[in-house]
Amino acid sequence: MDFAIEEINKNPLLLQNMSLGFDIYNVLHTEWNTLEPPFIWLFLSDKVIPNYNCRRESKSVAALTGPSWVISANTGTLLQLYKIPQLTFGSFDPILSDHDKFTSLYQMAPKETSLVLGMISLMLHFRWTWVGLFISEDHRGFQMLSDLREEMDKHRICVAFVEMISVSTVSFFPKTWSKHHQIIKSSANVIILYGDSDFLEVLMNTLREILMTGKVWVMNSQWDFLRSHRHLILDSFHGQLIFSHHHGDISGFRNFIQSANPSKYPDDFYLVSLFLVFLNCSFSESQCGTYKKCPHNASLDWLPGNHFETAMSEESYNIYNAVYAVAHTLHEMLLHQIQMQTVGNGKWMVFSPSQLHLFMKSIQFNNPAGDQVILDEKRKLEAEYDILNFWNFPEGLRHKVKVGKFSPYGLHGQQLSLHEDLIEWNSRTLENPHSVCSESCGPGFRNSPQQGKSPCCFDCIPCPDNEISNGTDMDQCVKCPDHQYANRDKNHCLQKSVTFLGYEDPLGLALACMALIFSVLTAAVLGVFIKHRDTPIVKANNRALTYILLISLTFCFLCSLLFIGHPSMATCILQQTTFGIVFTVVTSTVMAKTLTVILAFNVTSPGKRMRWLLVSRTPNYLIPICTLIQLTACGIWLGTSPPFIDTDTNSEHSHIIIVCNKGSVVAFYCILGYLIFLAFGSFTVAFLARNLPDTFNEAKFLTFSMLVFCSVWVTFLPVYHSTKGRVMVAVEVFSILASSAGILGFFFGPKCYIILLRPERNTLYGFRNKTHSMYNEASEG
Repeated sequence: MDFAIEEINKNPLLLQNMSLGFDIYNVLHTEWNTLEPPFIWLFLSDKVIPNYNCRRESKSVAALTGPSWVISANTGTLLQLYKIPQLTFGSFDPILSDHDKFTSLYQMAPKETSLVLGMISLMLHFRWTWVGLFISEDHRGFQMLSDLREEMDKHRICVAFVEMISVSTVSFFPKTWSKHHQIIKSSANVIILYGDSDFLEVLMNTLREILMTGKVWVMNSQWDFLRSHRHLILDSFHGQLIFSHHHGDISGFRNFIQSANPSKYPDDFYLVSLFLVFLNCSFSESQCGTYKKCPHNASLDWLPGNHFETAMSEESYNIYNAVYAVAHTLHEMLLHQIQMQTVGNGKWMVFSPSQLHLFMKSIQFNNPAGDQVILDEKRKLEAEYDILNFWNFPEGLRHKVKVGKFSPYGLHGQQLSLHEDLIEWNSRTLENPHSVCSESCGPGFRNSPQQGKSPCCFDCIPCPDNEISNGTDMDQCVKCPDHQYANRDKNHCLQKSVTFLGYEDPLGLALACMALIFSVLTAAVLGVFIKHRDTPIVKANNRALTYILLISLTFCFLCSLLFIGHPSMATCILQQTTFGIVFTVVTSTVMAKTLTVILAFNVTSPGKRMRWLLVSRTPNYLIPICTLIQLTACGIWLGTSPPFIDTDTNSEHSHIIIVCNKGSVVAFYCILGYLIFLAFGSFTVAFLARNLPDTFNEAKFLTFSMLVFCSVWVTFLPVYHSTKGRVMVAVEVFSILASSAGILGFFFGPKCYIILLRPERNTLYGFRNKTHSMYNEASEG
């Protein structure tokens, strides 16, 4: 205030021929004594007669109050009765904005609506999502808590704990309160402190009794650290971040501090006290016996910064602007009176304080620092903040460094600027502190909230198959498109490669080789049978049927090659139709041979009509009849819903498989069911004929071969349905080869053994003897 008034009195362009002065009154914090100083100021006595003023003529035109809103509010109820302008230099308070209740009050501090945005921006910058709150238990604190929660919810920042604290609670029970407080056991490493300077001073002096490292304290204003002395190396509040209202530099303030001493201002008892406490000297002759005499050029600038801070605080800057606001109001009022020619006869002008309101409400000016000052709250600008870092290591350094700035007028994403290399943290490492309930889930994982806990507390669950998450803390994984698949880390979708059961595939190559080997082997058996066609074992049971069966088996083996290689429309149609028709020929041939065996042994009894059936080759007609039925079914299938080329994107993780879609699944299972029906029929007939004379009896061989055939295709159904993609095709090919090989091995294997290795058994002698003995036994019976 001294500095501002001196500047104004020296300014020839402001309040010419007029000087400003001031009175200072100390207001106690108790409500009982709050109004005593205003009464003394107004009525020159503490013995007050209400509504009666003992002062004949007053030169006081305005009152500056603060820093507490309580002091300003209580004082304002008295000052507004006399319409005396009241300018508050404490923090902006919504209650004091009630102009119906406080008609003469003006707040110098800017609005703090952007403070919440600044703090949230700081949290987001350092990715702090787990934050504790210490907030004063008053109307400003409740409003701050509401605003903080709203913005924190928007940006997924969670509250670890909330403490609404009154100053009295901390003041009267400091040790008990700090001992049991959850801050000690909380995992949150970032704590926001909010309140006025008195609240912060009491709270922080209490918290300093607990040595805590690794915590970051973020607060809304500065506090008087000069009052705390612990003389320890470590300080819990080293590295704290302070949001301080941004203001321009006052060029002459430091020089003013350097020149200010009690000899220059002998009536300033505050200045005298500072020199006695910090410099241990006095300019007064009466105190020379107790203190040494101060040098003539002694200055507070001699003191180190940790004992006396020469920078202008927020409240001091508000006082500076308040004095200039009163000066500019008086100046405007003076110019107005001159224009109205109300000043006359050289009489000293006496201003009525109530007259200032008309001009003060609309006053707007730029102070010497270049900052715009507006008293009208509707036109007040949002506050900009300097972010200060408190260095106090070792304890006692007490140095504040500007490390950043927050401006609500900046572009989105550019409102906060920080110099991280200047920040000192209260931790053992140089890395930025972390404050999270759960570590972030990286790409390839998703968040799974922990039941009953904050949304910031979660477990990291890997993404399911073929789903990815390419960011951190993703709530859901995203499924890859059908033509893509998730990579191993599940953080990126890769293009699937097109594939099929081809000859380059080891499985396809193995099946193709098996098909060719069995085809050659079947052809070799056919050659053996043709070469020994006149032997009894070949001539028995109809050579023609044997040749048809061997040729059909050869085609069965070869038709499996249609399933291997790049599918085309032709191969898709030929796969199922060829398979169905050729296997129908095989099963119907086996049934014909079985019936031939039964007829051959039945005609040995004379007078049987079975001889005509055997001689007329009636069983052979089963082959064209059964095949015709299958051909009809295949024709209906191809005419209604034929097979076609399709792609399978789900069976294999990283491949798109080109397959033959069967078209009508019902038609496919009808064809397969018809084959199984013929096979079971052949097996049943062969099983019934198994006990006939067996020298050249094929019934047992047919029974075993058809048992293998039926077993393969019965097993095929569940296995086929449990596989997908190329494996499904391979299962069908293997079933074709296995069932065909079963007939070839169990039916033709024993015959080839007799023809090639035991030719002595390939005669009719044994057969005739066995038949004659059976006939005699039947006659005797």
